[in-house]
Amino acid sequence: MGSPPSDSSGPSSWSDQPPGPGRPAGPYGPRHGAGPPGPEYPGYGAGPPRLGGRWRRLFAGILDIIIVGIISSPFTYESFNTVWDTKKGVFVQIPVQHTLLASVVGFLYYWLLTAFWDGRTVGKKLFGLRVTDISGRRVGVGQAALRELVAWVLYATCCLGWINLAFILFTSRKQAIHDMAAKTVVVDS
Repeated sequence: MGSPPSDSSGPSSWSDQPPGPGRPAGPYGPRHGAGPPGPEYPGYGAGPPRLGGRWRRLFAGILDIIIVGIISSPFTYESFNTVWDTKKGVFVQIPVQHTLLASVVGFLYYWLLTAFWDGRTVGKKLFGLRVTDISGRRVGVGQAALRELVAWVLYATCCLGWINLAFILFTSRKQAIHDMAAKTVVVDS
């Protein structure tokens, strides 16, 4: 592909030039530092892509939770165990399997789509987001699994799911705890 022009009359970097022959736009478009693929960001341009917005992440997450609920509902409908309540002296139904099955379906949904659909879930695709590693490369299968495992453990542990999500508001890379554990970021696609 060659190197960028060095004369002072033209643009000073690949990201300043419009896409064209020898100047690819890359998957993140020309405004995201699109340059020639190289060892630093193979296949994704010369620089890291722009981080995804917090509101779009929120709405994408809400949509994904709705989808997980719809997918898991046939497996969890009426999944109650009847147990004796000693305080009340009656049998009561407790939905113990529902949480486990919904968690497994949710984990598989997020993990498989993130790992094999270029870092996207349905919600992320509709809101123009994707998960990458911290340098902008495609997320690996193990990395996606670690990301989702940490997220689901935190969601299942009292209020830690909310604390996990709150980290997005205070970290410079808009990373939740599960992103930091897996060394991933959510970026514009």
